[in-house]
Amino acid sequence: MTPIQPMIEHMSIGVSDYQRALAFYDAVLGPLGFVRVSSHAEAEGESACWGPEGELPSPEGTPGAAPFWIQHRAEAVTPPPGFHLCFMAPTRRAVEAFHAAGLAAGGRDAGGPGLRPQYGEGYYAAFLLDPDGWKIEAVTYTDA
Repeated sequence: MTPIQPMIEHMSIGVSDYQRALAFYDAVLGPLGFVRVSSHAEAEGESACWGPEGELPSPEGTPGAAPFWIQHRAEAVTPPPGFHLCFMAPTRRAVEAFHAAGLAAGGRDAGGPGLRPQYGEGYYAAFLLDPDGWKIEAVTYTDA
């Protein structure tokens, strides 16, 4: 089977409190197997990215392997209606840990861990709103 080429090389969301967002995303992405792999001081605001341990964002690392970034914004952050971002989880237990870690780190529940048959057989997910209101999800199709 040919490996799938990532469709999105990277994406970034704005955050109003950089340190709070770092702590939140370290907490929720850890159970999914992702760690903070890079951070930068930029003119627009500090930024950081997550991916598999030991991976760097491109062009130093594999294109698409460390695709999720946050960037501090001086102005208020208001996520647009309808936006949500879904992270892959290796297991149902990881989805549950993602949700619990997010609640403990200041996120809000937007749909607890469970099967979502309306999205397909074996679709097991949880939803959170991060401290700025960005809707995020973790999903797995394992243990179906």
